[in-house]
Amino acid sequence: METLKYKVITSKNQYKEYCNVLEHLVFSGAKDKNTKDEITLLTLLIEKWDAENISSNELDPVQLLHSFINDHNLKAKDLVEILGISKGYVSDILNYKKGLSKEVIRKLADYFKVSQEAFNRPYKLLVPENIHLRNASVMNTKKELAIA
Repeated sequence: METLKYKVITSKNQYKEYCNVLEHLVFSGAKDKNTKDEITLLTLLIEKWDAENISSNELDPVQLLHSFINDHNLKAKDLVEILGISKGYVSDILNYKKGLSKEVIRKLADYFKVSQEAFNRPYKLLVPENIHLRNASVMNTKKELAIA
């Protein structure tokens, strides 16, 4: 009996290895039937691992985005091209200064192959006036200045 080339992913190292193999296959240019089948199989195994091990419910949308950026070896400038938005807007999103628009949520969900709900959940933004505060419950409130 022959040994299987790929098995169900059971560890983070195996996951990373399969991601690297998949990336190599996709960018190798080979498009024969066996290569396409191998790409499909690896994609299914990786998506199964993601579904079971990346708990998007524990992460707020920005943390989830940071996780995807790290997993896919992306940089903020890559998001500019993927999302078709400015560097400043990407920076503001990644630093909790601006929220995700509906269009950005759609593009992120499509690119990372997750449901839009993963990115369409409430989370706290940092208001510049209160950046020094540690209490999350007041981070989104502006200071009321007394007018003399």
